[in-house]
Amino acid sequence: MNDDKTMQFMQIAMKHFPEAKTKMDEAGIEFSMDMLQPFMTLFNQIMSEAYELGKQEAKKEMN
Repeated sequence: MNDDKTMQFMQIAMKHFPEAKTKMDEAGIEFSMDMLQPFMTLFNQIMSEAYELGKQEAKKEMN
């Protein structure tokens, strides 16, 4: 996975962070920017796997 994709994934995550933060606050889950890194690592792993799966599916459709 290249750094460009990782940056795109981070931008997607940060775009949705305010909504996620609101939902966590409503559920009584305290979450701070200090806690963000482990979740971003997990998010990037998930997005990388999804990206690779989509890439494989696109290759299958082209054949």
